[in-house]
Amino acid sequence: MKRVLVLCTGNSCRSQMAEGYLRYYTRGSAEIFSAGLEDHGVNPFAVKAMEEDSIDITGQRSKLLKAFRGQHFDYLVTVCDEATRKMIQDISFNHKIHYSIPDPAAFKGEEEQKLEEFRRVREAIKKNMLKFIGQALHENTEAAA
Repeated sequence: MKRVLVLCTGNSCRSQMAEGYLRYYTRGSAEIFSAGLEDHGVNPFAVKAMEEDSIDITGQRSKLLKAFRGQHFDYLVTVCDEATRKMIQDISFNHKIHYSIPDPAAFKGEEEQKLEEFRRVREAIKKNMLKFIGQALHENTEAAA
């Protein structure tokens, strides 16, 4: 079973949404985790945006990268530029894939405007995670069969 770690700065929005989509779309055929360089807690706007797409991430928790110290992953998926530039020394991985996705928590505006930004980012994450599943997880599974 493939092991995937999604990494971003605070493990509050982008990596949490990516973890939710990967868990949902792989349906247990891969082990999915997320972490951050910092622990910002799961953002309530991320929970709401995902809920609108019928994905429940309320059980997910914000975790620091060091919680995975010494572990090996088949894929490290970074969803922010800061995380991809960081020298990752605590874990090992076979492949690193990067998606440059803006931080919706950094958006300034009224509550509805913020939620709209989270929706926009959610759709970008969904598209990229489906692409990742199709290109990395699905093709490698077929090649091994």
